[in-house]
Amino acid sequence: MTRILLVDDHPVVIEGLRQILADAIPDAEFGIAASAAEAVRVFQTARWHIVVLDVSLPDGSGLDVLKQLRAIRPSTPVVVLSMHPEEQFGVRVLRAGASGYVTKKAAAQELVTAIRKVRGGGKYVSEALAERLADEIRAGSPLEPHDALSDREYLVFRMLASGQTVKQIAAELRLSPQTVSTHRTRILEKMGMKTNADLVRYVADHRPLGPTV
Repeated sequence: MTRILLVDDHPVVIEGLRQILADAIPDAEFGIAASAAEAVRVFQTARWHIVVLDVSLPDGSGLDVLKQLRAIRPSTPVVVLSMHPEEQFGVRVLRAGASGYVTKKAAAQELVTAIRKVRGGGKYVSEALAERLADEIRAGSPLEPHDALSDREYLVFRMLASGQTVKQIAAELRLSPQTVSTHRTRILEKMGMKTNADLVRYVADHRPLGPTV
């Protein structure tokens, strides 16, 4: 039996994941969590073989959940599922301890491949993410201003740089506009910038960051 914990706040996504994985892994048994708090609680109720974790949850960041799960039981592989392209978030996710990263736009077979690989003790990265990782580990590569951002700040930074407003970001991340504004202030301070236009120019000048959200 393969016990898989699915963490996502969208019932349609959960059902789709369950069907895909049940077809590919006949002995799979599933657990479900729809929030960060529930994910941690359910994770502690059983010995899960794999966790499939969404990055964006209504009460917190999936990356924060990942770190909590790793602290509780570091041997359990976690595959992070996200709407964000690999070049934007993949490296951060792997640094945080994930065993794999799959985008929601990827084919169903890619998720199945990732699950099977991490179940066998391996790591799953796409070709695009493997290239990004190679860039990250170049000998002597200096830290960039965006490396100083927290995971949540990095996500807000990407969204601001794509032209989204504070209200739009707040709605998408289920945060208050005041919280997003606070993140924006800290982002500008940490990166030594003054306006959103500065962030847009920064992304344009740093092609390895990939396209904005």
